[in-house]
Amino acid sequence: MAGQIADYKDTTLSKNLEDNIRLFKEIFKKDAVLRLRRVSVRNACSYDCALFYMDGMINAEILNESVIRPLVTSNAERKEDSLVGFISKQVLFAGETTLYDNVGDMLRSVLYGDTLLLVEGCSQAITINTKGWRTRGISEPDDERVLQGPREGFDEAALLNLAMIRRKLLTPDLCTEALKIGRRSDTLVFICYLDSLVDKITLQAVKKRIKSLDMDGILDSNYIAEQIRDHPRSIFKTSGSTERPDIAAARLLEGRIALVVDGTPVVMTVPYLFSENFQSDEDYYLNYAVSSVGRLLRFICFFLSVSIPAVFIAAAAYHKELLPTSLALSVTQLRGGVPFSALWECILLIFVFEILKETGVRMPQSLGHALSIVGGLVVGQAAVEARIVSAPMLIVVALSGISGLMVPRLKGAVFYLRIIYLILSAVLGLYGYILGVTLTVIHILDLSSFGTSSTVSLDRASLQSLKDSIWRSPWEKMRTRPFFNRNIIRAKVKKTK
Repeated sequence: MAGQIADYKDTTLSKNLEDNIRLFKEIFKKDAVLRLRRVSVRNACSYDCALFYMDGMINAEILNESVIRPLVTSNAERKEDSLVGFISKQVLFAGETTLYDNVGDMLRSVLYGDTLLLVEGCSQAITINTKGWRTRGISEPDDERVLQGPREGFDEAALLNLAMIRRKLLTPDLCTEALKIGRRSDTLVFICYLDSLVDKITLQAVKKRIKSLDMDGILDSNYIAEQIRDHPRSIFKTSGSTERPDIAAARLLEGRIALVVDGTPVVMTVPYLFSENFQSDEDYYLNYAVSSVGRLLRFICFFLSVSIPAVFIAAAAYHKELLPTSLALSVTQLRGGVPFSALWECILLIFVFEILKETGVRMPQSLGHALSIVGGLVVGQAAVEARIVSAPMLIVVALSGISGLMVPRLKGAVFYLRIIYLILSAVLGLYGYILGVTLTVIHILDLSSFGTSSTVSLDRASLQSLKDSIWRSPWEKMRTRPFFNRNIIRAKVKKTK
């Protein structure tokens, strides 16, 4: 007898303890970590009971001191009509107990680290909060490191992540709603928002899309993001993600919604604006002038990363008159003896650069650094000397690749756009490049995230709307939230002398 939790939602217990024990043993007959502990209570009120729990998912000290010891030693006078009610309210020391009638809810609790208490003569069961599984611990996310600011990052345990967000937002306005997603994984997903700031239409849209999901299992927030986000085929993100509680809290303060998925440290946030691709986590922990320079550099590097190879190919193949004479002659001379056309030479180098970059990321850190040096210097120099590639093309691709590292949130989009612009430029010259840029801008302007335009700051462009997009203004100047928020006015920041 096995199956999914939903298969037992209409199953109830009998009043015979042995029958109930056999039922759970049959359900978990192939599960080696299920534990059964029988307890015979012989004090002011005599009864037999049984405890079911998953070894490794419970806190043994809580089980022994808050459940088993009170059961054996309690001499409380029974004041409840129901025996399970008496045990739950007058005997157990546990911080949280719940009475359940159907087996489905009991299974869900046991599988999530609770202890199930079955009592002779009762068709109800008590679930006791004894969760105590080990977690990785709080540490700084490797992909979101900052030079200045908080160092803590989310963990795989959703309850711990919620506690970290609540530490940042000490207000009863913070709401968390729980949903169960996944036919077999039954993953716990929390929807977090500030009730006075969130847009109710957006909130209902998020809930509706999540509830419509039908999957075997949800193991990461991206399982959800790919299916509920707007424009799922776009190369640009329309939903945000972070492993930092300070970033999640900051987005909640702007009226966004956060999805905390149990089992992953990555928290999803919506709506998502296109300008967030160019924001760094420490932009708000450094001086606004320094942060603004860094943000402007990211916009420039994104443009350079997708444009340099395409413009170089167009100029070298169709518009040589745009190059200075000495440069044109140098490029022509250095390309002598290269067996590939300029287009295929550039594509080859781009793929080699991507391979080296991915290999460096996947390998251990010490080997990754060594690989980057060997790949970038030794292999590149050897390829130029062997006339497999030309030095100008190597410089162009290397500059494009380094510029792309400035915008890690757009690394996928940068790769695709670089190739698309390159092919268009090889076919149509600069006209093809301009066509590609135009179509990209139109696509970006058409992007939306749960009904909110991804470029909403440009809809009513003003200094106030651009205060946290292209540059980062001082805090006293950022008096409004993003335009998708109905409660747009922030508390004013006043300078003190």
